Amino acid sequence: MINFALNSIVLANPWWLVLLLIIPLLAFWIYRNYHRQYADMKFNSANKEKSGLTLKGFLRNSLVFTKLLALTLLIVAMARPQDMLQEEKVSTEGIDIVIAMDISGSMQAMDFEPDRLGAAKKTASDFVDARKDDRIGLVVFAGESFTQCPVTTDHAILNVLMKDLSNDNLIEDGTAIGMGLATAINRLKDSQSESKVVILLTDGVNNKGFIDPMTAAETAEEFGIKVYTIGIGTKGQAPYPARDLFGRTVTRMMEVQIDEELLEQIATMTGGQYFRATDNNSLKDIYAEIDKMEKTEVEISSIRRFTERFHPLAILAVAILSLDLLLRLTILRGLTG
Repeated sequence: MINFALNSIVLANPWWLVLLLIIPLLAFWIYRNYHRQYADMKFNSANKEKSGLTLKGFLRNSLVFTKLLALTLLIVAMARPQDMLQEEKVSTEGIDIVIAMDISGSMQAMDFEPDRLGAAKKTASDFVDARKDDRIGLVVFAGESFTQCPVTTDHAILNVLMKDLSNDNLIEDGTAIGMGLATAINRLKDSQSESKVVILLTDGVNNKGFIDPMTAAETAEEFGIKVYTIGIGTKGQAPYPARDLFGRTVTRMMEVQIDEELLEQIATMTGGQYFRATDNNSLKDIYAEIDKMEKTEVEISSIRRFTERFHPLAILAVAILSLDLLLRLTILRGLTG
């Protein structure tokens, strides 16, 4: 990818601009000399042509200022103004990431705002938005697992699919951590990226699926896939929505059970890290920490190109001096010293 910076004017020899200080001094000296020379002269209608009130007189007096203008242009030209065009070649080494998200029924617990699944989706979406150079995919699991979105740089589509996630009987309920991890690994095993990462988030204990979580972790290690694990849920008990005998939605307190030992083993084996999120803020901080640890490599090489812009100034100065000389040799001949 190549980026071009906006053109900017720079000066190759800026010290020449010091000479511009002479211009106001010369102007003041000319002004004083002119008034001293003509202070005692009285004009009448008979000698208006020589008094400076005619066109020739006006041109004669103007020549002084045109010379100052030409001198100013020449000084600026000597400073050599240039257009600078900065060309940046940016090469990125993106990271392939799969977010494996638990969408089991227990993710409806309301110890997060609005609930665990809602908080997990919002925080993951913010994480995706911040990783503009990475390919990211989404795997969901409960009693079984499936790929919601393969790894892609089209983060807009990924966020739409993530927003539509729910646990309304999409798949069998339960918590198949091994299945979720295995599906995520399957999406990354053939990746050519230098860095491959799974972020696995769950609020429960592995109780479904035919793949053991540690077996899946060993597979991740073999393929060089780093797994960050997140246990989501407050300590102790959490409110869950439930149905009473009359079909009404009620809130019941249920024990929070997260297999933290398993999640820590998976992370340690694969070179990742285990985190525990107990509220929205801590979950946000966890994703921010992962974002810091898994930085995309960006290499920038900068090339500057300069185009000289003093030529118009020099040409204009020469044109003014040429006009000055032409007027003195023609119209103003005999009127100037």
